[in-house]
Amino acid sequence: MAKSNTARITRAEAERRPVKTKAQPAPADLDRLIHERVRLAIVSALAVRESLTFNELKALLKTSDGNLSVHARKLEDAEYVTCDKSFEGRVPRTVYRLTALGRRALERYLDHMEALIRATRER
Repeated sequence: MAKSNTARITRAEAERRPVKTKAQPAPADLDRLIHERVRLAIVSALAVRESLTFNELKALLKTSDGNLSVHARKLEDAEYVTCDKSFEGRVPRTVYRLTALGRRALERYLDHMEALIRATRER
């Protein structure tokens, strides 16, 4: 019977070889802009509605005018949302919409969170 030319690996050699694993997502890689609770709520609400007024968002999120203004401004500065201001009679009306960039950022954020959840559950 002829000997095979293939080298056999001993168990000790196999145990010394590095194990190939999937890259685990790092929590620090989360989009910090979206990760904040109020900003995540704003982006999520706008992802399922074409637009929301300032007062609709304020009621939905149960937050103050100042808190909503600050967080919405950060999302505007990042170009994740647009803000259109107008008047209905003498009453100011502010309408927010999610931009394509904001939608992609939310999708990346959700994908990352799902990967973290999967990695945690696999342990």
